[in-house]
Amino acid sequence: MDARRMEAVAPCAQAGGFARGLEEGLRRTPKELSCKYFYDAEGSALFDAICVLPEYYQTRTEVALLRRHAAEIASLIGPGAEMVEFGAGALRKIRILLDALDSPHGYSPIDISGDYLRSVVQQLAVDYPALALRPVEGDFTLPINFAMMPGATRQAGFFPGSTIGNFSPDAAMALLRRMREMLNGGGLLVGVDLVKDPAILHAAYNDAAGVTAAFNKNLLARANRELDADFDLDAFAHYAPYNPRAQRIEMYLVSLKRQSARLGDGRIEFAAGEAVHTEDSHKYSIESFREIAVRAGFAPRAVWCDDNRLFAIHWLESR
Repeated sequence: MDARRMEAVAPCAQAGGFARGLEEGLRRTPKELSCKYFYDAEGSALFDAICVLPEYYQTRTEVALLRRHAAEIASLIGPGAEMVEFGAGALRKIRILLDALDSPHGYSPIDISGDYLRSVVQQLAVDYPALALRPVEGDFTLPINFAMMPGATRQAGFFPGSTIGNFSPDAAMALLRRMREMLNGGGLLVGVDLVKDPAILHAAYNDAAGVTAAFNKNLLARANRELDADFDLDAFAHYAPYNPRAQRIEMYLVSLKRQSARLGDGRIEFAAGEAVHTEDSHKYSIESFREIAVRAGFAPRAVWCDDNRLFAIHWLESR
């Protein structure tokens, strides 16, 4: 790849951040870990595997919506835009947009996993030789100094995969506000998972093949690989119930016995049955999400939803 097309922002200190986050989270009562630590190279690969599972309706539904409405989305974004993707996901989604857009100027994916980010950009560079590429290794939930690419007509954000659901409604509003500021007045295309039959949700987060369980446990496997920890993965169970009152999936790692694990200079104690909260996935109605977007300073414009009302894609304009 031509290095002149790789205008990379300095990466954040991921190893130190993971070590601190893990130790702080596991010493809290109750224990909890940020879901952003799922996404090292192994975790990102496991999530890609989740996205093609038969139970996981989100990805195929969102992809179908993007394909069906690509021309309309492209007309709203306009020509010569720089696409900014928050979290470098599977290339299938961004390719749909890049193929539909009128003379896209550039693509700037922001992701916490540097290795995964670089592999994504290397693949795109082959198929889109005229596209300016700017991978940004960092945490998009934190402030990032992010100017628009020279020559772009505008920036347009892309936040697919219902990742917005990993944040509480108040945190989602704060994140959307930060994205609006980063996009320098540009719009945002965001995927949102909808409230639905709890049985469908349960199956999606508790797949028969156990891929989501492996993804959840990868937090501990990553600690063993990177931090010389000694977590016994077989001594923890994946648990992901739906909370109907809060309208969210809650994901946990549950200790199957009384045990301890080495971490840093000390050990972490677990009681039998003790849970580590690793992720929430909030579900919205179309109306409730639009209300959050308005509070974040966006003007909701178009929204696309599948016939079964499983998933929605919103186009938000900065106000």
